[in-house]
Amino acid sequence: MFETVISSKTQTVLIGPDHPFMMIGERINPTGRKLLAREMAAGNYSRVEQDALAQVAAGAQMLDVNAGIPLADEPTILAESIQLIQSITDVPLCIDSSIVEALRRGLDVYEGKALLNSVTGEEERLEVVLPLVKKYGCAVIGISNDETGISEDPDVRFAVAKKIVERAMDYGIPREDVLIDPLVMPIGAMRYAGRQAFSIIRRCVEELKVNTCCGASNIAFGLPARSPMTATFLSMAMASGMTSAILNPLHEEVKTAVLAANTLLGNDENCMEWIAAKREPAAEGDKRGGGRERRRRRRG
Repeated sequence: MFETVISSKTQTVLIGPDHPFMMIGERINPTGRKLLAREMAAGNYSRVEQDALAQVAAGAQMLDVNAGIPLADEPTILAESIQLIQSITDVPLCIDSSIVEALRRGLDVYEGKALLNSVTGEEERLEVVLPLVKKYGCAVIGISNDETGISEDPDVRFAVAKKIVERAMDYGIPREDVLIDPLVMPIGAMRYAGRQAFSIIRRCVEELKVNTCCGASNIAFGLPARSPMTATFLSMAMASGMTSAILNPLHEEVKTAVLAANTLLGNDENCMEWIAAKREPAAEGDKRGGGRERRRRRRG
């Protein structure tokens, strides 16, 4: 079975159908976070450090790092953020930018094999991003839209995904180093967004033999109670074959859904991750053996 290898300087993680689902922490992203954006633009990375440590403590096996701040020096901010995060955590990183120079600067300072976010099916983007992927030996997320935009037809989006995989292979990039993002649209705006995503995910697994990734919270954009909607979507996407997602591990419902789906899909051996996360602590008396002693006295 196919698997994608990502690493930091000290830790390697595997993404694939036979491995636990990869939770990629989404919090280091200034989009919609005005205070974080101001701090990062001013060279203050204290909140970046806090978010990195909190997400790893919550169970994220990778972290997405984005520095998309209007009018700021994104390449420098992204590179500095990556260096800081790699100095305080061991988890691999997903380098996230729409600016090619920022991706390049991030890859220059990264220690290990990164995941690059992202390339689309647009010719101009393919021609500048895929050579970077090949040069640095990283993996890449391929987003299934092209010059025509985002199609509502899942067959069209799958065709774009296939094009990205094939073009990557033309550059000598193995298919296991391409993760396809089926483009999860808000269910509140597109009635069949979930059904379309599940269809594309299944075809990526069965026909392209590649792993998949998405921005999980997009499905519930604009809706109340986003966490339970996102959690349910993730369970269904995992059952369809999705192997990783950019998400918020601090949302307990989301993390619980991933742990449960991992167990039900057979990727949590002996249910040990579920037990470790969910088993209630022993009563104080049981910890000291007092419960057993009381039971012996009652029997006597």
